[in-house]
Amino acid sequence: MTWTLLACLLVVLMLGLAVAFQRRAELRRQRDVIGERAAMAARQVEATPLQVPLVDLQKCLGCGTCIRACPEEGVLDLVHGQAAVVNPALCVGHARCVAECPVGAVTLGHGDLSERDDVPVLDDELAVPGTDGVYLVGEITAKALIRPATEQGARVAATIGGRPRGHSPDILDLVIVGAGPAGLACALGAIEQGLEFLLIDQEAVIGGTVAKYPRRKLVLTEPITLPLRGRLPAREYAKEDLVSLWQELADRHGVPFRGGITFDRCEPHPDGGFTVHTDGDALRTDNVVLALGRRGQPRRLGVPGEDLPHVAYALLDAHNFQGLDIVVVGGGDSAVEAAMALAEQAGNRVTIVHRQDEFFRIRRRNRDRLQACFADGRISPVYEHEVASIGPGTVAIRPAGDTSGSRTRELAADQVFVMIGGVPPFQNLRQSGVSFDHREVAPAPDDRASTAPESQATSAGLLPVLGSSLVLTIATFAFALWHLDYYEKPAALRAADPTHALLRPDQSLGLWFGIVAVIALLANLAYLLRRRLTVRFGSLTGWMSVHIVTGVAALLLAALHAALAPRSTPGGHAFWALAALVVTGAIGRWFYAWLPRAANGRELELTAVKQRLAELTADDSSEFANRARSETSAMLERRQWRGSFCGRVLTLIGLSWDLWFTNRQLKRIAATEQVPDAERAAVMATVRAAHRTAVAAAHLEDLRAVLSAWRWFHRWLALLLMLLVVVHVVMAWSHGAFGGS
Repeated sequence: MTWTLLACLLVVLMLGLAVAFQRRAELRRQRDVIGERAAMAARQVEATPLQVPLVDLQKCLGCGTCIRACPEEGVLDLVHGQAAVVNPALCVGHARCVAECPVGAVTLGHGDLSERDDVPVLDDELAVPGTDGVYLVGEITAKALIRPATEQGARVAATIGGRPRGHSPDILDLVIVGAGPAGLACALGAIEQGLEFLLIDQEAVIGGTVAKYPRRKLVLTEPITLPLRGRLPAREYAKEDLVSLWQELADRHGVPFRGGITFDRCEPHPDGGFTVHTDGDALRTDNVVLALGRRGQPRRLGVPGEDLPHVAYALLDAHNFQGLDIVVVGGGDSAVEAAMALAEQAGNRVTIVHRQDEFFRIRRRNRDRLQACFADGRISPVYEHEVASIGPGTVAIRPAGDTSGSRTRELAADQVFVMIGGVPPFQNLRQSGVSFDHREVAPAPDDRASTAPESQATSAGLLPVLGSSLVLTIATFAFALWHLDYYEKPAALRAADPTHALLRPDQSLGLWFGIVAVIALLANLAYLLRRRLTVRFGSLTGWMSVHIVTGVAALLLAALHAALAPRSTPGGHAFWALAALVVTGAIGRWFYAWLPRAANGRELELTAVKQRLAELTADDSSEFANRARSETSAMLERRQWRGSFCGRVLTLIGLSWDLWFTNRQLKRIAATEQVPDAERAAVMATVRAAHRTAVAAAHLEDLRAVLSAWRWFHRWLALLLMLLVVVHVVMAWSHGAFGGS
């Protein structure tokens, strides 16, 4: 007994230490995430993000699947056990988070489009309202990815194919402007629909903006489906491979393409249809699909010297530039990728100039690579500066916003790359009847944070699960009642019953109950592969439904396999572990989901209190104001993130030593500086409110951590269950259960 107690004590202490370390690391991670989210919220951005994940905290279970599914690291993270948007500027609209969330807690909407004038107003069919027959697809609709652009092009082609056709042979059914992924998909769809059409582009080759990407750049990492081709065989394509595939499809199916034609505008024709005006011939058509990119012409700096021969606005092949002083201007992914590609070439000395104090709009993997280039000196960053002028071998830069020229300095530059985006063809679109004023229309349903549709969908998804589980349970009860005479007998008397040979665990039907229970258990655990994205087949919601039903089925079958009398054997222990596993799963799936999730709300409240304190002391540089800000920040850091659970319990009962000490320090300084009583009282009240809110957030985090312990039990019980099942099967095999002896 003594050895058993010592062993148990050792195991408990080791587990406790592991939990403590894990808890401390989790708090540090949350602190960093909240700090990054606050920094992004305070940053002055140029425009509202086009795509914004919306998380319904009333439904989020905190499984983290949306975070793992998102290809862009840094958009989402877990805060207080729930998903939270950290950096919306990095979201490019993959919508993987929406598809993977098992409870419909994540939706993808737009930002406040009333603040933007670069997103066209379209109806549900991607048509221009009030201009019947004009459609927009692809990047111009704020869909920056190849897959959604391709889907839009194919969808519009099918829509036009279902409309009545024109009868004049001189009028085309369709003119497609833009030969990028959306335009080509629309062209292939038009061939599939039997339409008479023409595909035009200002470039001489098919590919659109993709054809201008740097050499060997990966441009597609998701499967797409093209009309007449079906699903593409690979998930990843380099730029050259994808453009070559597009050109092969165009040649094979005879896509009527004219390159080198610049689109001007389209206008309704008096006799019906439209006239598409270009720099060449005017084209008559019944429908127009504008598959234009958002880049248009490269955006220019508007400074002297930007037309010099060594100034470029795109980089196609970095290998052509070696042994040079190079300046890259810009802060987006294109500028960063160009700078890193140039830095890899022999002898180059690369400097990147950015108007902001951080590269916050680039993808996480680009940011990590860029920081590595900064660390080893391959790229020199210049923050918060802009170009003043460009000379034959120099670039003059100045602090951003400084027009006096008093602090201008020069950088050596044999080659200059200006990558600050492009000028979209919005004027051409406005002349074609496209509106960009979203205040004239009501927001689309998916642009709102409404939770009613998702709630209904989630409830509807639970009904089949609950119904299937109920049917299985009723069937088990019916079977048990049918053989009630056998199951009511003591174990010692069952051998004399005629049905014993049928229902005993090691033979006939009783054995098959156990075999099917193991199969159901394996199917149940396959959900973990899907959740970790090891398997991508099917939706996670469907897999979760199967996970629940197979868990219940495995428990019911195991009960029948044990003849409703599990014994103190590995098989009996496995049954009770399975029962506990079902209980903890039910807690996680339903009961835990109904717990109040107020920690994130407290975090937002704390941010507002901090902002109020900053506003109270914004115009004051006295020692009292400075100490109020610094001491409060340090106090909140100690109380919320570095304090112990016991310390927070003492705070809860009124022993707030840090608040008392901070108040005492600030009162002393206020008295020394003769701070007015009203100002001192306002600041002190805000400090107390900040402390109270931080303590509340910390207590809610502690409560959430305790109540989420079901996950640990669930996972370790699953491991214990599998070990017991293996032991049970091995013992049954060794006793001849599968051999009929």
